[in-house]
Amino acid sequence: MATSAVLDEVVDAVLSFDSKRVTEATRKALAQGIDPVKIIEEGLAKGLRIIGKKFEDGELFIMHLIAAAQPVQKVTAELLQPEISKSKVSRKVLGKVVIGTVAGDIHDIGKNIVAAMLLAMGFEVYDLGKDVAAEVFIKRASEVSADIIASSALLSTTLPVQHEIVETLVKRGIRDSFKVMVGGAPVTEDWANEIGADGYGVDSVDAVRVAKRLLRVAEQGELDDE
Repeated sequence: MATSAVLDEVVDAVLSFDSKRVTEATRKALAQGIDPVKIIEEGLAKGLRIIGKKFEDGELFIMHLIAAAQPVQKVTAELLQPEISKSKVSRKVLGKVVIGTVAGDIHDIGKNIVAAMLLAMGFEVYDLGKDVAAEVFIKRASEVSADIIASSALLSTTLPVQHEIVETLVKRGIRDSFKVMVGGAPVTEDWANEIGADGYGVDSVDAVRVAKRLLRVAEQGELDDE
């Protein structure tokens, strides 16, 4: 079976919102010797981009993003990343993002969707999970030389942790080493500005747009529209 046809099956599996189909299609692609990076970029990521566009256009809803993102994250972590590591193949990445839900907060659906969309759009994503302390964000970002630290807060009581991340970076004299993004239900642009964050994403599509813009600013000193 032609490579393009197998990758189309992966795309269709993502669009079906069926976790079992996504796993089966991914395993089939690997069994046929298709480069795992190609499976991500021309299969899984392509499917997520289609869903993201439909969400942006109002054709799909948040439940669709959740249903698509979870199986993509699962097969990427369990099936594809190990193969990439073994083969020493690397993806061309737009930047490195360390992401997580802040300490005291165990809600991670929104964060998972953002992480999956960032991965789909070409970022290298280090997902720290939920209930993550400010110190852990910074430690991991330093270890992997991340470009962006992205934190999600779904409870208003955990918003101060996002502020703590920025404050700690400033105190250590490394604030300029990372772009800081914040998001979550109680987060607003005013809050992002108040704590000195670099960007705020309303949803996963907006978060990807902001991440791209922030890194473009860092590299070129100017903003480009998507």
